[in-house]
Amino acid sequence: MLYATATARSAPVFGLRREIDRLFEDTFGRGPAGQHAWMPTVDICETDHELTFVVELPGMKAEDVDVSALDGVLTIQGERVDERTGQEERYHLVERNYGSFVRRFQLPPGLDGERILADVENGVLRVHVPKSAVSKPKSVHVTAGTAATPSPQQNLGRGAAPAEKAPMAAQSRQSD
Repeated sequence: MLYATATARSAPVFGLRREIDRLFEDTFGRGPAGQHAWMPTVDICETDHELTFVVELPGMKAEDVDVSALDGVLTIQGERVDERTGQEERYHLVERNYGSFVRRFQLPPGLDGERILADVENGVLRVHVPKSAVSKPKSVHVTAGTAATPSPQQNLGRGAAPAEKAPMAAQSRQSD
């Protein structure tokens, strides 16, 4: 038996939702010059070697996007320009968003902010943040007895006089 299902576009509830969404966008979501504010979607993926940010930027080129990292914060910003001229066309529906956007992400410790790479292909920006070389614990050999006692040369920075100066000081006192 087949059941008739309403698609997302034809169900009355979804039409109502679109109208409510449009009401909120018209009231709160317009940016400068009547443009919609928008924020591109981002996926963040981690491997053993890097953290990758995948950002959807349909219709945008590399020169439309700036990526920077400062003080452990990755910033992705850009602007998508409205291509509509509005002179001869009359639009019945406009769902695409235009205007400026800024996304900022706090980077976790252990990433190398100096070697970040970013590329745009087919409307998808990929930002690769490599992980830093992990410092491994150093094993220190522990000995018993005097082997661990610093030599007089190693004590120079700790207020002790060098071994060569001590006999000279004794000689100068004897000559007096």
